[in-house]
Amino acid sequence: MNGNTQEPRQHGQHAARPPLIRELLLVVGLFLVYKLGRQLANGHTAEAFHNADRVWSFERAAHLPGEGAVQDVLLSSDTLVHAANVYYASVHFPATIALLVFLYLRRPRHYLWTRRALAALTAAALVLHLTFPLAPPRLLAATHLVDTAQVYGPSVYAAKPATDTMANQFAAMPSLHFGWALMVAIGLIAAVRSRWRWLWLLHPLVTLLVIVGTANHYWLDTIVATLLLGAALAVIRLPRSIEPATGFWRHLFPVPAPATAPHIADFHATPTPWTTPAAATLRTPPGSLTVADVLDAAPPRHIPVQVSRTPGSTSAVTSAVTSPQPVTQPLAHPVVTGAAR
Repeated sequence: MNGNTQEPRQHGQHAARPPLIRELLLVVGLFLVYKLGRQLANGHTAEAFHNADRVWSFERAAHLPGEGAVQDVLLSSDTLVHAANVYYASVHFPATIALLVFLYLRRPRHYLWTRRALAALTAAALVLHLTFPLAPPRLLAATHLVDTAQVYGPSVYAAKPATDTMANQFAAMPSLHFGWALMVAIGLIAAVRSRWRWLWLLHPLVTLLVIVGTANHYWLDTIVATLLLGAALAVIRLPRSIEPATGFWRHLFPVPAPATAPHIADFHATPTPWTTPAAATLRTPPGSLTVADVLDAAPPRHIPVQVSRTPGSTSAVTSAVTSPQPVTQPLAHPVVTGAAR
């Protein structure tokens, strides 16, 4: 995640973050509700395989590329197919969590936007999992695809869906692997300002090839996930600001109020060292000397001045200055060539 990122400043240097404890409880709660919902959708085996036949036939009728073309590339190398299985099993959740942590710490407004979009996408996916159970292509005999996780490992699913108590293998549509990966890329592209930010699109692209190549999803699963995410982003907009916590959450994890500039009236009401109140005029303390007293008490000063009366000749005249007096003897064009010392 690039450090050359910028966040529009709101009412101060940094935007306030939503309360941490509230966000942790909210995210964990939504995840548990989703897992519980997937488990409730488990067990519809006959319906899941019937829907799988319909999806497979629809893709062939729509002339979508076969999933087997991607799997053939993976099966050409044991290392490549094993890496794809590891990517499928280990990148999905950590990448999403890392995105939320980064946005919460560095881009609070984008965090709220991303979290809401992920919640909306996941809720819509849960509805489809409950109403349209779908067996993945690795379990459908008509696809002639290999269950790469069971053959090459590692696998996050049990060998038989009926014995899997950790996951619902009939929740193929939509693909949250792809939907979440796409939101990770969109969230980072929107939050950062680096010119390299578009490389984050490689994450959903690699995820797409992995989930199709390992026969965990159909092409149509990713298309539906993209449409659901697009609908969520069309409704959910980036918030302009973050409202401070109130009530119970304010006491658990208070959010500091954003700094604001002081009102201009505050400057007029505050006295400054260089201003004088109107009532405090200059007054002479009793018994002090005035400026005239100081000048009268000063001794006479003799300032030598050199005056030239006629061109070519000079004479030194000493003038005793005791007080400002007008000149009583005019000079004909005097030119002062000396300065008082």
